[in-house]
Amino acid sequence: MDDTPDDDDERLFREAMADVRRLEGEPRHELRRRPRVRRRSGGDHSLLGESLRMEPFEQLLETGEELNYCGPRLSRRDFRRLRRGEFAVQDEIDLHGMSVARAREMLVEFVAECLRRRLKCVRVVHGKGMRSGPGGPVLKHEVDRWLRRWDSVLGYASTPPRDGGTGAIYVLLQRQQ
Repeated sequence: MDDTPDDDDERLFREAMADVRRLEGEPRHELRRRPRVRRRSGGDHSLLGESLRMEPFEQLLETGEELNYCGPRLSRRDFRRLRRGEFAVQDEIDLHGMSVARAREMLVEFVAECLRRRLKCVRVVHGKGMRSGPGGPVLKHEVDRWLRRWDSVLGYASTPPRDGGTGAIYVLLQRQQ
């Protein structure tokens, strides 16, 4: 199948656009450069297996738009510190705009690499789901579901506005022995 427009398509497009004029003035929104997405080959199959494991009860988001999870091995004191952003963020990944399948693949690879590097705190940008439609944010809910299943994740919390607000989370990882 040829994707190039034929003469009839070109003519119809030009007719439809005949009255369109360029807007004058400054653009309404300033474009920001998106953080670099870490791309790695390989991956840890044990993390992928954990992400696919089904649980009988899926926990819902704890409070409104924020994502907060304090696993059983994380102290309340450290969880409060995590929520305040008191841990140094050692690496990050930006998933928003990706398909669910691609985001899961990238997150599995990212966490596996962070564990290999013995990192403790990382930031995951999942986006706020502003363009997700009436169903709400998709990646945000999936990231929440995946991370709760991984034994290597001690806990996570939505970031303050300076680091992405409810569109990103700090993740505290269990350092491997």
